[in-house]
Amino acid sequence: MTDDVAHWLVPYSSAITALGTLSVVMLVQLLIADVTGIRQRHTPGSPVDADHNSILFRVTRTVANTNESIAIFICALLFCMLVAAHPTYTGYAAWTFVIARIVYAGCYYSNQQLLRSSVFGLSLLALAGLMVLGFIA
Repeated sequence: MTDDVAHWLVPYSSAITALGTLSVVMLVQLLIADVTGIRQRHTPGSPVDADHNSILFRVTRTVANTNESIAIFICALLFCMLVAAHPTYTGYAAWTFVIARIVYAGCYYSNQQLLRSSVFGLSLLALAGLMVLGFIA
């Protein structure tokens, strides 16, 4: 990496760390889903019954929901960085999204539906915040 690129990225180190943390969170979610499927003797590749009382359903939906929102997060974060949005606020929004995703997973695993929906809303606000930061930069 050239010094110019490294220098440009330094102000966004918090947001970049949030992105790296989210990748760890995604790996952990995937491992939890895989181990749960193995423990419940679920046949790989077969559909999981849509039943919120089933931990297997909840852990697989957590993975799927994270996969559904990760592209938006990455695009919004890159947008902020490329237009030189305020690095501190970009970091705050990125970390809000990551922390909300962690709490969301915990709520989904423990079947706390109202809290899960509230935290999901917070993650959407963080995504919207990233986009607003990018557009006002």
